[in-house]
Amino acid sequence: MVLPLGDLARTRIVPLATYVLIALNVVMYLVQLDHGPTFTTAYAATPYEITRDVDIARPFVLPLPGDENPLNLPARVELRRRVIDQAPVPFPVWLTMFTAMFLHGSPLHLAGNMLYLWIFGDNVEEVLGTVRYVIVYLACGLMGTILQVAANPDSLIPTLGASGAIAGVMGAYVVWFPHNQVRVLVFRFITQLPAYIVIGGWILIQIWEGVGSVGRLGEVGGVAYLAHVGGAATGIIVALLFSDSARHLEEMEQASGGWFEGP
Repeated sequence: MVLPLGDLARTRIVPLATYVLIALNVVMYLVQLDHGPTFTTAYAATPYEITRDVDIARPFVLPLPGDENPLNLPARVELRRRVIDQAPVPFPVWLTMFTAMFLHGSPLHLAGNMLYLWIFGDNVEEVLGTVRYVIVYLACGLMGTILQVAANPDSLIPTLGASGAIAGVMGAYVVWFPHNQVRVLVFRFITQLPAYIVIGGWILIQIWEGVGSVGRLGEVGGVAYLAHVGGAATGIIVALLFSDSARHLEEMEQASGGWFEGP
């Protein structure tokens, strides 16, 4: 197990957008706890709803493969089938691809995502600037969800979490700062590894797991690996487009002092 704890890179800015995004995710998780699982499911991104432009307005039983008319199964179906507590949303259902980015399935899910955003977000925000950074963050999350939905448009299992957007931030980071040192926990030991190993290895695992999950999509929940792949790919493309900005900052770092320590 390799868990990033922080990077040694410095920034000349206070990464306000990164802090605000972290705060929004935390606040939304508190809202989820207050409103219950039906709220979470309703505002998550469900491929079946998005591809059909149908807002499922009531709980239903998640069918097993081969079932017909899945939204009208009788209540007496086999106990091993799951009930999905769906509910309507007050806007076009495709917008759940954005609201889903600010929802999480558990405290551990939230904490892991926010740790990665805190570590890698400030450097990416500095390169892009606040407004472009937020736009890119949302775009990466959106592209990640689109890939996950496109892989199985009939899935009734909701997708949620900021990991697609954060994968995009990490993709940009590894392109711009491949040799930045990252503090990592490797089993019981803390050491330092270059970003291209930490993030590059993580991306390779997502691709491997994503390809392996294609045949199981829509049957069970779990990690949305393809959303990670889509987000990371988008972030890498953005990084290549803005590579000149990253080089300019690197030159400034070599010529000036007074930098803020990175997380």
